[in-house]
Amino acid sequence: MRVSAEQRQIIVDAVHQIFGQQGRVRLFGSRVDDRRKGGDLDLLVELPHLPVDAPWQAARLEARLQQLLGEQKIDVILAGPENANWPIVQEASRTGIPL
Repeated sequence: MRVSAEQRQIIVDAVHQIFGQQGRVRLFGSRVDDRRKGGDLDLLVELPHLPVDAPWQAARLEARLQQLLGEQKIDVILAGPENANWPIVQEASRTGIPL
């Protein structure tokens, strides 16, 4: 996994600040493979239910993480029972590493 322990804690703390302690986060995509270089920071945030303003909250988390981690490409997908059947959510859940 190409995320440092410090970055991991920053990500988890930011998720909890925005979504509360019930938010769980998984790293997925190229950053889970130590043999690859580069790549965006792909995050799946698992919630008991999606907020009504889910796109806004995802953008809010992306902006907060850019402030804390420095400017880089960050993709956030929010997941709940409402979109559990989406292919990207299923793939990220299957291949992602819990932070």
